[in-house]
Amino acid sequence: MTLREDDTLALTKAQRPKEPGADRRRDSEGEEGGRAAARRRGRQRLDVPDSAVLMTSAVCAVAVLVPGAPSPARLVAGLYLLFGAPLWLWRPLVRRVVPTGSGPTLVSAGLVVLQNMLVALLVNTALPWAGADRPLTPVSLTAATVLGIGLLWWCRRRYAPRSRAGLVRRWALARTTPGLGVVTAAGAVTLLCAVAGAVRLNNGYGGTVSVLASVLGGALLLLLSVKRRTYHLTALETGLYGATLALLLLASLRGWFITGHDVQTEYLFYRMALGGEYWDVSTYRHAYNACLSITLLPVSIRQITGINDIYIFKAIVPALFALTPVMLFRSVRNVAPRSVALLAAVFFVAFPTFLTDMVFLGRQAIAFVLLGSAIVVLTDARGPRTARRALFVVLLVGVVLSHYSTGYVVIGTLALALLYDKLWRFASRRRRDRLRRKRRDDRMLSFIRWWMVLVPAVAAVVWAGPVTHTGGQLHLTAGQAISDLLAPSNQAGSSDTGYSLFGGEQLSPQQRLMEYVKQTRAESAGERAHLLLTVKELDGIDWAAVSTPDMPLTAAGRALDAAGVPIPSLNAAVRAAAAYFFQLMTVLGVWVVLRARRSAFRAVRDQTTLALAALSAVALFTLVPQLSVDYGVLRAFQQGLFFFAPFLAAGTLWLLRWAGRRKEVLGAVLTFCLLLNLVGVMPKLLGGYPAQIQLSNGGDYYDIYYTRSQEVQAALWLDAWKRTREDEAPVQMDSFSYTRLKPHMASDASGVSTPVWLDEEAYLLLGTTPTETGRVSLFYRGDRITYEFPRGLVEKRKDLVYNNGGAVVLR
Repeated sequence: MTLREDDTLALTKAQRPKEPGADRRRDSEGEEGGRAAARRRGRQRLDVPDSAVLMTSAVCAVAVLVPGAPSPARLVAGLYLLFGAPLWLWRPLVRRVVPTGSGPTLVSAGLVVLQNMLVALLVNTALPWAGADRPLTPVSLTAATVLGIGLLWWCRRRYAPRSRAGLVRRWALARTTPGLGVVTAAGAVTLLCAVAGAVRLNNGYGGTVSVLASVLGGALLLLLSVKRRTYHLTALETGLYGATLALLLLASLRGWFITGHDVQTEYLFYRMALGGEYWDVSTYRHAYNACLSITLLPVSIRQITGINDIYIFKAIVPALFALTPVMLFRSVRNVAPRSVALLAAVFFVAFPTFLTDMVFLGRQAIAFVLLGSAIVVLTDARGPRTARRALFVVLLVGVVLSHYSTGYVVIGTLALALLYDKLWRFASRRRRDRLRRKRRDDRMLSFIRWWMVLVPAVAAVVWAGPVTHTGGQLHLTAGQAISDLLAPSNQAGSSDTGYSLFGGEQLSPQQRLMEYVKQTRAESAGERAHLLLTVKELDGIDWAAVSTPDMPLTAAGRALDAAGVPIPSLNAAVRAAAAYFFQLMTVLGVWVVLRARRSAFRAVRDQTTLALAALSAVALFTLVPQLSVDYGVLRAFQQGLFFFAPFLAAGTLWLLRWAGRRKEVLGAVLTFCLLLNLVGVMPKLLGGYPAQIQLSNGGDYYDIYYTRSQEVQAALWLDAWKRTREDEAPVQMDSFSYTRLKPHMASDASGVSTPVWLDEEAYLLLGTTPTETGRVSLFYRGDRITYEFPRGLVEKRKDLVYNNGGAVVLR
């Protein structure tokens, strides 16, 4: 097996190793097989003229701007302007740099997202110079988008060759693509069940349909793994996208309001930009406000398409984010067989953070789309090296503009990879005689260059500094992290570090609660005279952390429990085992690929150094408490999978090598079972574990992130009450009720995590969960802690002014 000599990470098409059964199928990376079939059928080609894209864009612009246009027509026209036309025009341009398989389409998707953000930023910056107080209007954004399409059209005419496949030919290719019809139908059914399941839960019905959708999504991934040798790559990627999107929609569509942790705050900053039709970061210098992915991008989508703004975060962002496993599949397929690529993508989806957290992180979801596009560029060695490097850097700058933390972690990973590469080369020169290899990959030039790290790093510093002045959190985190490294403190990091192989000090929820109470009491001591509760009253509070109750055992769960299988312990053990499995298989995969005689694929230097750098970043997040608090170990591992997922897959296949030819199928079954457990299907069927929001109306996420109509009514009533009475008293809420209800309130409000900071003169609004259960949750050093709220004590000092059964207001 040989590699190309030009610093490539990918095997050439002719040099890729054959998998079993390769002689019985076409392993085309493009569309040659389908084209031949179309020619045999005598299909006539119908090319789409470039001018037709411009004319269609003009018609769509009219449909967007004409008053009274039907909402569906405006939605379709707006989506065409924002995504359809730019994607069509970007593909031939990108193909000159990234020519392999679906790479041009996937990278173009990332560039379209970046283009929309930059167009909105240009409009927001330029029009105020011309005297426009509200630059982000539908007219201005539509006009700028059409101008961008016109510029892309000119670039395509000037620099890109004309596409050879027209509409009729593409239809013929689709009809003759092996497996595409099956996976498309299966994906459509899965998506329908996912949407229906979420709607049923939102209406108060059971989660049976949602469980069915989860099983169908996992079954579709299993089908792709079993049929990977006979299905065309397009079918595999289509099925992967459909299954991923269905699993994401199960969580993102929950609730008739914005549901989720970070996304509720992101929605608030989006509303600030939309309300004045102007994004001004100086009005609220917060790191969230500097993320164009949750400010200017959704504003542009809302103004052009007219879509209900909550569905930008509930549907459009998940639809974009669902591309990331496909991008990972494409990037790994550039350097490894289908079995490794597909298993790596499934592991990426199965990792718990993907479905339970990433779906509620809009800014990081968009950043991952751009990062996935960059990884496709990095691994496609058939394109010109210099152009790929430039495009890679452009996409990384887009990551910086989308999400600060993702950008910082990527920059750090690239810097470490560059350092490891230099050390590797130095060691190779010192030991050349003993470590001379037959393969030529050690003598290949590395793809990563110092300037490819420097440019995104400078962009991050400039954006967070002189441009937005939102780098305060970065300075605090970096300072505390350096302090932790030089002089370790006694403070523990996030409890997520307990799942890491590198360990980490663990505190119980009760210990963390008492630590937080002690800290807040010390901070509030100087203002105690103006606060509601006295020192004596605070001393009398029984601070008790409580855990989320498990679902009752089902009939199947009771039967297993009677047979001696402890279901609650089993569910927890499987989750912990899954965490260790991901880590151990990754480490094993690195060893196998580098040292074993037989492995699923052969990595070259860039792959290895990037994987080692990403693993080092995860270890650093575990060992430094402040990093685990501000970013999270699980999110760092999810991001690291972009780099070491193929090693995770290779380690798993090596461990299953005893199964012979069936090892890929066995690995697929293993990931199917793992996915069903991690998405909550097995706990739902057996009980004995906290409910998960995508399958039930209960559990942690449902209690603290699901917005109920009764508490929204209470917030609106309080706004009207204060307005009619011209009352300027502040409003306080528990911290999670604040994040849920602040977007619905015009009054100034603040969140308080404990009664320590309750103001004597302020209104106190308690949301549905505190009202019904008497429990309040807080977020401290990366962990959620739930405790019994002393409502009786507070009601002795405040009067009840409103109660609708699901929320109360005290004064």
